[in-house]
Amino acid sequence: MSKKVVPEEARRRRRPTRQGAVLSEGLIVRTALRMLREHGTGGLTARRLGAALGADPSTLYRYFAGMDDLARAVGNELMGQALDGWTAQGDWRADLRSLGLALHSSYLAHPQAAVLTASRVSGRPREIAVDEAILGLLRGAGLTDRAAVRFYHAFIDLALAFAALDAGALALPEEARRSDEDMWGTTYARLPAETHPNIAATAERLAARMPHSAYPVVLDTLLDGIAAELTGTAPEM
Repeated sequence: MSKKVVPEEARRRRRPTRQGAVLSEGLIVRTALRMLREHGTGGLTARRLGAALGADPSTLYRYFAGMDDLARAVGNELMGQALDGWTAQGDWRADLRSLGLALHSSYLAHPQAAVLTASRVSGRPREIAVDEAILGLLRGAGLTDRAAVRFYHAFIDLALAFAALDAGALALPEEARRSDEDMWGTTYARLPAETHPNIAATAERLAARMPHSAYPVVLDTLLDGIAAELTGTAPEM
């Protein structure tokens, strides 16, 4: 049974931890991000986090209902960091594009955290603020509510899916990641045209392109679909 979470103002420690810090949700989440970066998803434990904070591991449960609740808070923080660096300029397409890229970049800045949280829904304020911004841009562009929700779904899932995919590559050991990337210039580039004519014809372009994320290209394709919806030239869906 999960423990009741006490409001932060009622649970803040009066005395600093052994590290000289006063515990807060923000401090715990930031420390969790560091633990994920240093130890990977398997290394985020209450014991390790408590040691890093200079506090008894049980203290964490005064701030979070459990480690899963903390994972959702980490995802909420990544959403918020994207929004912190983004400002709407008044052009729906440019604003959606820049917000999508900000989300993708925020998750890739913390690849281990992205792998852990990209598929989660936190229901926390910073995540909600991102959702409100996306829906506001779509509705403000002139979409019906039905279309706005359809494209919101596609937009956020696309951003998070590519965040998880690209973060998964970044979270690999360096040697493994380099080996995967080099495969395009070694194995694929050496396939004979007699047996693999299409790969052979495009091998040089594949080697240059495939180590990079396809997210910007697919994002632009989605934005083209939204534009077509607004002009009435989109196919029925």
